[in-house]
Amino acid sequence: MDILKIKGISKSYGDHLALKDIHLDIPKNSIFGLLGPNGAGKTTLIRIITNIIMPDAGSISFNGLPLEPDHVRAMGYLPEERGLYKKMKVSEQLVYLARLKGMSKSEAVKKIKEWFEKLDITSWYNKNVEDLSKGMQQKVQFIATVMHQPELIILDEPFSGFDPVNANLIKDEILKMKEDGASIIFSTHRMESVEELCDDICLINNSSIVLNGGKKEIRNQFRSNTFIIEHKGHLNFSLNGYNCLSSDNLEDEIVRSEIKIPDDQNLNDLLINLTDKVQIVSATEKIPSINDIFISEVTKSDNG
Repeated sequence: MDILKIKGISKSYGDHLALKDIHLDIPKNSIFGLLGPNGAGKTTLIRIITNIIMPDAGSISFNGLPLEPDHVRAMGYLPEERGLYKKMKVSEQLVYLARLKGMSKSEAVKKIKEWFEKLDITSWYNKNVEDLSKGMQQKVQFIATVMHQPELIILDEPFSGFDPVNANLIKDEILKMKEDGASIIFSTHRMESVEELCDDICLINNSSIVLNGGKKEIRNQFRSNTFIIEHKGHLNFSLNGYNCLSSDNLEDEIVRSEIKIPDDQNLNDLLINLTDKVQIVSATEKIPSINDIFISEVTKSDNG
């Protein structure tokens, strides 16, 4: 079942078309990567999902029901634009935000203390927000987003401001929340995080969807029958229509060659043709990264 079904969503700001006829299903209990360059329309879509703004056309269902303002209490949204009340104590601010999500004061205090212990920040409880570093404030906002255990968690650049240690700590918590049943929309420009965390991805550019589906399936779509061969000895690349895309000398007389072979051949065919000509050290298929696909499809969309 899908937690969100988005049908025909469009939105304009004056003469600017922010979203054009967006159709999208977001599965339950998954991490869904919402990708795109700046200005593509991602934030507008998130704001429509969270009822901050209304679409000009289209509809959204949440757990099979038409999206209503009350559904926002079942969501947690960490926006890219951070905002905390600097003069308030951390604990007071988190209790206030938890009450807005329907938690009682006692429930909020209990949950806040649990998260502070989990993230090893118990000494921050009575500090003013203005006394915290950017990374510390980011941790506080992350807690504010998830402490009411929302069904749907929307994270917009959640690792901004974190050092690698704390980024990994938050990644672990995101994965644990998925294991516990949460559905997560994850918007970021850090493609390595998409590779590591996401089950499905959607790429938006120029207000429209240009790519949508399972991460593994999408990567498979972009396979090009290209292989990385490390070998000793000289290769004749005129054989059997092979195309050597690059060749670099490594240490110990090893050469690293990137070879594209005809679509009707496979790695076994390539190795059979090479084994009597060179000494093969290793052979791996070159499968494009999400970053490669992102750049390729955004460029194609911009030029199309």
